[in-house]
Amino acid sequence: MALLLEHEFKPLPADKQIETLPFLEAVAHLPPFFDCLGTPIVYSPVKADLTGNIKKIRAVYDSNPAKFKTLQNILEVEKELHGSAWPKIGATLALMWLKRGLKFILVLLQSISDGERDEEHPNLIRVNALKAYEIALKKYHGWMLQKLFTGSVYALPYKSDLLKALEKGKEVKEEESIEKIHQFLTRVTPILDAIYEMYTKMNAELSYKA
Repeated sequence: MALLLEHEFKPLPADKQIETLPFLEAVAHLPPFFDCLGTPIVYSPVKADLTGNIKKIRAVYDSNPAKFKTLQNILEVEKELHGSAWPKIGATLALMWLKRGLKFILVLLQSISDGERDEEHPNLIRVNALKAYEIALKKYHGWMLQKLFTGSVYALPYKSDLLKALEKGKEVKEEESIEKIHQFLTRVTPILDAIYEMYTKMNAELSYKA
């Protein structure tokens, strides 16, 4: 799974303080995942959004690496800095949307890894993509975006083609690809869960629709 495993995420520490720079360096390799899904009219904007949010967080980090050493630091400093405008501003807002894009990727891959499928069409990934969209993004999208995403599942690649794309064109047995997906999920899921937990604890989660 060359695309997913080429840059490792650091293990989540016991205190759940996620270092900003290693996180950003690892996550910067994930936007091309959306190229593997085809349907540019739908997934290119998602890829661009993910990339843009990574750049926004990186710009804040680069402005003062010591002050913004962890993602928790970013939320805490920006909360104090922006007052009533927070959390709908700055790197806090960028990370909020970034984690949703990551959630979509992880739920989709987890569903494939778990063997969830349409028994009549086992090589399609519509079931997996719809589940990921329902859980990660749907409630933050308006009616038009929801319709666009729901319709896009009919243009998604076959599972076999997706796995080959994630291997960057290399022919690998499905079982091997699924095992690599599992490795990726084991590394990243605890980190994403910790980010969601941080937003909940700090009351930084927003529910407005894009």
